[in-house]
Formats: sequence, structure tokens, C-alpha cells
Amino acid sequence: MIDTGAELLRELEARGAILSGHFRLSSGRHSNRFVQKFRILEDPVLVERVARALAEAARPLAPTVVVSAAVGGIVLGYETARQLGTLGIFVEKENGKPALRRGFALGPDDRAFVVEDVVTTGGSVREVLDVIRAHGAAVAGAGVIVQRAPADFGVPTTALLDLPIESHEPGDCPQCRAGEPITEPGSRFLR
Repeated sequence: MIDTGAELLRELEARGAILSGHFRLSSGRHSNRFVQKFRILEDPVLVERVARALAEAARPLAPTVVVSAAVGGIVLGYETARQLGTLGIFVEKENGKPALRRGFALGPDDRAFVVEDVVTTGGSVREVLDVIRAHGAAVAGAGVIVQRAPADFGVPTTALLDLPIESHEPGDCPQCRAGEPITEPGSRFLR
């Protein structure tokens, strides 16, 4: 299990997961640093350790299902659900809107624990929360691997690593003003 944020930070750094440059984040904001979550998600042993830490945080909340967002959250959600002994489902886009597809269902007896890899503004988590509530299920809580900035979801939330990283609205980005080329390493635009 990942016991501390410092241990997780060491794992990220050892894998080259903290990148420097000029990035357009999934939120649309710009930043000079990016956390490449797939350096965690490509390693089944590390995913198991990270998911175990999230599952331990979730256990007292008594979730009946783990819900994540496609694409990056699928692996993390599945492993967290496996460790909790619950179902693991995911939200994906349908006609540009977040939805449950593939026969996934939630109802009033469900208590969902939402998992996410990296949070900047919390937009993806809020989309998942909205889908859960629209299906009449309760939200037990949320767990994230890395929290770049504080986000209040109105439910008990665990972040394994608080890693403050500055970000800017595109119009306020000093790197844009300096003419630096930008890259889009995130997956939000694929969903």
C-alpha cells in the first residue's frame, strides 16, 4: 500500500511522471507542470498499492459500487472495486455528455465511491457525481491519487498526494504570452 504522500511522490518522480513544459490540461487551464497518470496506471503492482490505499479510505464509508470516469479512471476504479469487493463501473461520454453506458446501472440502494487519478479543477469528478445522483444513488465519498489544487465535492474526499501545481486560465498564461508552444497530454478530449 502507498502509506504516505511522500512515498507516492517518490514513485511518480522515479517513473518520470511529473513533466515540465507548457501544457493544456484537461480542464482547459494551462500549466508548466503535468502529472502523467499513465506512468502509475501502466504498472499493475503500483496500481494495486494505490488502489489499496483508496479502498482503505473508502471502507468506513460502506460503498456498494466504485464509479470512475473513462478513460484514465477505468483501471483505477476496477482495482479499487476489486479490493473493496464491489462492482466497478465507469462514466463515459455519449453525444458529448457524461453517461452510464454498456448496461451499467445505479439505483437508490447504491452508495458510490468515486475514484479519480489527478484533480485540478475537479470537473471530471463533478460530472461523475452528477451522473450518480441523476440515477438516484447516494455518493459515499471520493478518492483521488493526486490533487493539484483543493477541490470541495461536498462528500468525504481522500487525496493520496496533495501536489500544488500552478495553473492559469489561457488568457492569463505567462507561457502563452512568451510564445512557448503548448502540448495537450490529457485524455479528456478523447472521452
